[in-house]
Amino acid sequence: MTKPADFRLEQSEGGKTAVLLGEWTAVEMGLANERLGEVLKGAQGVDLDLNQVDRFDTSGAYGVLRAADMSAKPGRILAPAHIERLLDLVRTATQAEPTPHIRRRSFYQLFARIGRGVEDVGLSVFDTLIFNGHLLIAVGRAIRNPRRIRWAAVVDLMERAGLDAIPVVATTTFFIGAVVGLLGANMLRTFGAQVFVVELIGIAVLREFNIVITALLLAGRSASAFAAEIGAMKMNQEIDAMQVLGVDPFDALVFPRFLALLLTIPLLTFIATLAGLAGGLMVATTALGIGPDTFFQRLLDNVGPTNFWVGLSKAPVMAIVIAGIGCRQGMEVGGDVESLGRRVTAAVVHAIFAAILIDAIFALVYMKLNI
Repeated sequence: MTKPADFRLEQSEGGKTAVLLGEWTAVEMGLANERLGEVLKGAQGVDLDLNQVDRFDTSGAYGVLRAADMSAKPGRILAPAHIERLLDLVRTATQAEPTPHIRRRSFYQLFARIGRGVEDVGLSVFDTLIFNGHLLIAVGRAIRNPRRIRWAAVVDLMERAGLDAIPVVATTTFFIGAVVGLLGANMLRTFGAQVFVVELIGIAVLREFNIVITALLLAGRSASAFAAEIGAMKMNQEIDAMQVLGVDPFDALVFPRFLALLLTIPLLTFIATLAGLAGGLMVATTALGIGPDTFFQRLLDNVGPTNFWVGLSKAPVMAIVIAGIGCRQGMEVGGDVESLGRRVTAAVVHAIFAAILIDAIFALVYMKLNI
């Protein structure tokens, strides 16, 4: 049974003595140390007897030492050897000087951060090359022996990464097409050239927005999912178990995701194209009175299929990059949840950046080729 900390004062020929009783611990001390300090405040030569203390810890030692310091002239502390050692330990800790904070010069910190950044970039490039080499080997094995492909996993991933993304892709591109049509109509109405809004919608949707919006949505949706799934398996040491059983993780995990996204992103791009044109058609019909026949006839005459194939040609490259980034970040996950969170975030950020950069490169190349 626990006994709360307490004390009593005794008078003897040698002077006053405060006899401490009960458990002087963090749990049971309560306000006993403050009451003891009030009694000892201003007193002279009051001894502290700790021989009858049942339990004693660092909190009790700190409370006793603080109470003793309030005496005008501290008396002796009578305690067993183990309590005396604890008191000495706490007394040394309270009297120790704080560790000085060394402030380094700002230039040193700047160059140190630059150096660490350059080193991280170099290691990231090296790891990316290793990942790409493993992926190329897996692709070569699949081409040489198609029976190695896990078609059940590929079809399942096509459904989760592709078909399940159709609603969000279609809805987003529909409103993008509507916004482009609305802005174009308001701008061209100033010049009396509202009819050219059809060409604006067609070029914007067929050439850029269909693949860009699809790639950005897949970067946030599929790249993060790939990184999280593979990262969770690595945390649980499932990938290590696969390697022990002789199964290559790139054949079982990376290549199916790579192939699934490669097969589904052209379909999503086509659906995004239809949804974007539908949004533009809605605005052209309601705001400008352009009927569907006129809308599609001007698309065929002035826009043509070339812009559609230009946009669709970016799809395989987007799929390769997004799937590769998601799987690579998943393979780099460590053994803790913090590492998983960092890698999933990196997968999304890197995939979005790569999608925008690839689209810009394609735009420059096609501009130089006059396509």
